[in-house]
This record gives sequence, structure tokens and C-alpha cells, in this order.
Amino acid sequence: MIERAAWAALALIHALPALALFNPGLISRLYGVAPGDGAFLLLHHRAALFLCVLILCLWAAAVPGVRQAASVVVGLSMLSFLWLWQGAGRPAALNSIAIADLIGLLPLALVVWRAWGKAAA
Repeated sequence: MIERAAWAALALIHALPALALFNPGLISRLYGVAPGDGAFLLLHHRAALFLCVLILCLWAAAVPGVRQAASVVVGLSMLSFLWLWQGAGRPAALNSIAIADLIGLLPLALVVWRAWGKAAA
């Protein structure tokens, strides 16, 4: 039960950026990028990738067989952002995203431990 809740929490963390695929106005609100900016298209595409991560989290909550692969994808997504954010000097405009990912490290640690710890046993 707690494992499914952890996957649901990870899905929730990715829900708002995924919604930007269907509501592009969120891109400006979340990232401060105007629709005419070249980066807007990349961020719109990023929203599609976040939708994939969200779906993968929900799938992993329901199907144990995908949890190892899902934990790798979600872990790479979250940890790479935090690493890049740190390397860029922790830009204040992205602090809310970093905070969400930092909070998400707890459920991520749980699902990684459960997915990979069981495999090693």
C-alpha cells in the first residue's frame, strides 16, 4: 500500500508540468518563458515527456513488473534536474521545481529500494 502511495506521489509531482502539454499557458507561469521564445517549443515538448513519466508512475503503481524501469526513468528525471539546477547556481526562478523534486526524493528512495532491493534478494 505504501509503495503504491509513493508511486502516486511521484505521479503527482509530475502532473502539473505534464498538464502544460494541454494548457501551454502553464509554460509561461511555471518557467517564465513567453510563447514567442524559442525555448517555449522545447518546454512544450518537455511537458509531453513529463506526461510519459506521469503515466509510467501510475503504471508502476499498478504493475510491479515495470517498477525497476520506472524507478530508473523517474530517478534520472528528478536527479538530473536537481544536478543541473545546482550546477547553474540554483536559479531562483526554478526553486519551486527544485523543492518539488527534493520532496520527491523520499518517495523515490522508497520505490527504488523496493524495486531493486527485492530483485537482489
